[in-house]
Amino acid sequence: MIKSMTGYGRVEALCDGRNIVVEAKSVNHRFLEIALRMPAALYPLEMEYKKKIGERFKRGRIDVSIRLEGEGAEPSRVNLNMEVARNYFDVLIRLKNEFNIPEPISLKNLTSFRDIFTPPAETQLDAAFLNQVEMTLQEALSMLVNMRQDEGISLFSDMQMRLRAIGETMETIRSRAPQVVLEYQKRLSDRIKELTAGFDLDAARLAQEVALMADRCDITEEIVRMQSHIGQFETLLQSDEAEGRKIDFLLQEMNREINTIGSKGNDVEIARLVIDAKSELGKLREQAQNIE
Repeated sequence: MIKSMTGYGRVEALCDGRNIVVEAKSVNHRFLEIALRMPAALYPLEMEYKKKIGERFKRGRIDVSIRLEGEGAEPSRVNLNMEVARNYFDVLIRLKNEFNIPEPISLKNLTSFRDIFTPPAETQLDAAFLNQVEMTLQEALSMLVNMRQDEGISLFSDMQMRLRAIGETMETIRSRAPQVVLEYQKRLSDRIKELTAGFDLDAARLAQEVALMADRCDITEEIVRMQSHIGQFETLLQSDEAEGRKIDFLLQEMNREINTIGSKGNDVEIARLVIDAKSELGKLREQAQNIE
């Protein structure tokens, strides 16, 4: 069954006094693209988490956010070593006086000495807490998958309806095609009689012209291929291998066949039916852009 590429999932879990919040959302994309945002304390697990996310999806842009809220969740503040800062300032004063430098000593001068600042201590997360983070992540991803499946059911119903409409149109075109040749034969015969002022027609020559026209306008192969593509499309929608790329390729083939029918049909009614079919194909193509 087909799946949509759009969805959303959000899960919260409480562990060791901290609230774990995982949000996962996805939108259309030609390939699989994963964007992961999380606290610095979880950076060592970034590749592992991305791998787990990639195992659940084939296509789409997946945005996942992991937040830790509550006690110990906020990163430690950067510490300032005032003693080292004073020493640097005293040295700068001595240099300024020694060399008669007119420029004043600014904050910019001091901040260039990186050892004035002490980086925050890394937050240590125990194995039980990390296990809860992973469980919350997997639950949010499951919610996202379920929503994509539900959206896929809606897409499936809409696409099936449009395929039926195209199938009915193709059946009408198939029924209309023989009539086009008969009408052409009658128009040609009437026209020749009009131009020859009622003289007898060369039946063999007329039949030859009608046969040539029938050959040029024969759309039997295109109709058969189109009906075959419709059957393949319906089968693909219900299979476990339903993928947006395969459906997109099939739609390209269907569009090629319907264009050929339109160019060879040589009939106003068939041209109108072709426009109806192309309209439905356009809507199918729009829907296919959202299939995983």
